[in-house]
Amino acid sequence: MKMSPSLRLRLPVLVLGLEVVILALYYFFVTYDDDTNAKLQNNMTNPMQNSLYHDYPFFADVQMMIFIGFGCLLAFLRFYGFGGMVFNFLTATFSIQWAVLMQGFFRFYHDGQIHVGVYNLINAEFACAVVLISFGAVLGKTSPVQLLVMASLEVPVFAMTEWAVLTYLKINDAGGSILIHLFACYFGLAVTFVLYRPSLKNGHAKEMTSYQGDILSVMGTLFLWVFWPSFNAALTTHGDDQHRAVLHTFIGLSSSTMTAFALSAVFNKNGKLTMADIQNVTLAGGVTVGASVDMMISPAAAYALGVIGCTACFLGYRYLTPYLAQHLRIQDQCGIHNLHGLTGLISCTAGICGILLATEETYGPSLYQTFTHRSPLEGDPKLLELQQLIPGLQPGLGRSAQEQALYQVAAIVSTIAAATTGGLLTGLAMKLPFLSAPSDEYCFDDGLFFEVPSDFDSTASQAPIISKDGLKPELTTFTVKCN
Repeated sequence: MKMSPSLRLRLPVLVLGLEVVILALYYFFVTYDDDTNAKLQNNMTNPMQNSLYHDYPFFADVQMMIFIGFGCLLAFLRFYGFGGMVFNFLTATFSIQWAVLMQGFFRFYHDGQIHVGVYNLINAEFACAVVLISFGAVLGKTSPVQLLVMASLEVPVFAMTEWAVLTYLKINDAGGSILIHLFACYFGLAVTFVLYRPSLKNGHAKEMTSYQGDILSVMGTLFLWVFWPSFNAALTTHGDDQHRAVLHTFIGLSSSTMTAFALSAVFNKNGKLTMADIQNVTLAGGVTVGASVDMMISPAAAYALGVIGCTACFLGYRYLTPYLAQHLRIQDQCGIHNLHGLTGLISCTAGICGILLATEETYGPSLYQTFTHRSPLEGDPKLLELQQLIPGLQPGLGRSAQEQALYQVAAIVSTIAAATTGGLLTGLAMKLPFLSAPSDEYCFDDGLFFEVPSDFDSTASQAPIISKDGLKPELTTFTVKCN
């Protein structure tokens, strides 16, 4: 039985190579921003006005989501708990380091340097979240070497797309529905399309959960649930916009959670709850309010978005995921298309509606702070009038609501196109034979890449072994024991 090659050389060589590159780039290009540079601090500087005291709480919350929330959520497979949590740890750590550089070159580069502070780390963690969402599509079917290659390619593609969309299209996307959820989803789906395994078309014997694994996964869900308001609000405008973002996210998550429990019981033939629904579908509301999270959409609309997003996500898990695997060669292991793709599209639609319905009657002069691109052009008499009401208001692009809505649509299309193209190319790179990909029989098995405890036993009966043509599965029995 063929196993994947050893990690003895491949993983250390790749890790050390990446570390040398990152260290060199940090040495030559990375420096402190104004709030971290001691030279710029003096007895006239109020230390309590340092951006740390505003940004660090959001940074800490997103850290909890990245390392504990995602890590535990991905530990649901019975024989792949180590892989879900530990490879999440490895991939996340590298992705943040790499994103500081990639986003820095595109967005924070001036005077020949990347100026970094906690704000950069928050942005880098959003880029990391993109990678971890995409990771969900290939969970258990890739080696840590492949995952590092995936992260090393996805982060630059994301950073470039983010820069292009924010610089040239100038959209409203406070909760990252377009640039985080849609990009991550379609990048991951494109990767798993290229890495398609015919033998997994009808599932795998080790693709099962356990009692302890499901409990750990629900813990991950709870961490994500609790800190999701910080994720959506971290980069919104300070003040009432940020306050609304927290409020709307909590309301959306609450309604999606209630709806998930109801749908799970209704659609289960025994009228019982399904743990996969609790682990995933309950989070849908956090995504569906994302694009409009800082707008005056009303609490009722946030509640409705949670219900709608949860319903779409639930039906996607039940019907769409099997269809994609059976007919479109997309083996979406964690159902990222349901939780991030479908709900992301709903969120983007809601955001466009929020833009079209936004008026001065609803927002007052702050309309031009929430929708900065609708602020009048330089020299427009109305700008001078608004600046008297809102000191510091900057000139905008003078767009109408309809024009801004069209730019939002353009951003959706271009982001999906960039993500899909990048994902296909990354998938081809990940198929290179020396990247330690696990064989079909050893997918979802920690014993392949870890020294496991003596009580670990991945015995699997009636495991599907596919014939050479990849089309006719036969049933056989094999045992893998690691002591």
